Amino acid sequence: MEPELKYIIEAALLAAGEPLSVERLQRLFPHDQQPGTAAVRRALAALAEDYEHRGIELKEVASGYRIQVRTELASWVAQLWAARPGRYSRALLETLALIAYRQPITRGEIEEIRGVALSTSIMRTLQERGWIHVAGYRPLPGRPALFGTTRAFLDYFNLKSLEELPALTELKDWRDVQPELELCLAQADGDDTVRAAG
Repeated sequence: MEPELKYIIEAALLAAGEPLSVERLQRLFPHDQQPGTAAVRRALAALAEDYEHRGIELKEVASGYRIQVRTELASWVAQLWAARPGRYSRALLETLALIAYRQPITRGEIEEIRGVALSTSIMRTLQERGWIHVAGYRPLPGRPALFGTTRAFLDYFNLKSLEELPALTELKDWRDVQPELELCLAQADGDDTVRAAG
């Protein structure tokens, strides 16, 4: 007996260790047996409903869908890993926020807004994490690089698109926001393994 589409999709999402798009889920099947987009979306909706009152959820992010631990439970699950995630400096968090909200933006523009020189290690860390990339070059002398966020940034922070970022008017004073961002980053670091484990 052929397993139900919903269970095939669930197994694939658990095994993948990364978000899967509807198209990628369709490609699990032989070409002549691929379910339609509507059928895959119905199966995903049924899974989301199954998880509604459980410790896991089906989350759509920029790269597709994934099964993950519910955000409100992440701090408990993170206790499974002895290593604590690294703390991010205020400068790194401010830089990432500026790139996310003002992209595309040059290094010089970031320095002008922050009022201090930007450390090369901050930009390197953000690029190594895969959260930012060079999106182009400003047509000025020296052709300064323009930085923007990546799909990996959206996936990591549980965002489907940049429109899901809170409005700047909703943000409190940066000193109040920093502990919340650090908690979010700590939870997301713990979720790297949590997502794969389901």
